[in-house]
Amino acid sequence: MITSNRPPSEWGLVFGDPTAATAILDRLLHHCTAVVIQGDSYRLRDNLRGLGKTEM
Repeated sequence: MITSNRPPSEWGLVFGDPTAATAILDRLLHHCTAVVIQGDSYRLRDNLRGLGKTEM
């Protein structure tokens, strides 16, 4: 299982090389099932609660 807070379209920025990122994604996604989870981060929500804030 691989998780990321960046969409695949931004992996070129993460790796600093769009060509390498494309090759990596091609090999990772060839035989996989991608699950995209959208919503607020539980860690961020919990941290904000600890600071006394209720909204993100």
